[in-house]
Amino acid sequence: MTIFLLNPEQEFFIRELTRELGEQINSIRRELDNLKKLGLLKASEKNRKKFYKVNKNFLLFSDLRAIVLKGISNKDEITRKISSYGDIDVLILAGLFVNKEALIDLLIVSNNINKDRLEDYLNTDLDTSRPIRYSIMTREDYQYRIQCHDKFLSDLIENSDNIVSINNL
Repeated sequence: MTIFLLNPEQEFFIRELTRELGEQINSIRRELDNLKKLGLLKASEKNRKKFYKVNKNFLLFSDLRAIVLKGISNKDEITRKISSYGDIDVLILAGLFVNKEALIDLLIVSNNINKDRLEDYLNTDLDTSRPIRYSIMTREDYQYRIQCHDKFLSDLIENSDNIVSINNL
């Protein structure tokens, strides 16, 4: 749904969506059918391909689009703010930031970060339902744990719900 709401002028076909979203074709097809039945999407055929486009006349189109845009800009703002506290090699938003249960909410890989400013930002500036659980690793520790196929990092990176907002490694 997000891809359609962020690109209201663009049409997509099923294979294109499977590549872009990294999902199985049957899952994509089922969700497209559900969104079409709700009235959020319109379908058309061109060159024997079925294309889908968001229905801008859908009653809740503006509201849904505003929610998606707000969620994205909020995560972008968090990334920008945390980046200002040091040289960030990797930043992963998980748990609380993606509305999923996880061991941590934030992974930061940096050899140079102002921990006091970061902690102040996380504890006072962000309005969250609970304290943010985060982990900071050095670049060397991160790379070593990646080479060792560390389960904690593998689970964090491979979870498609998590957002890798910075990856300079």
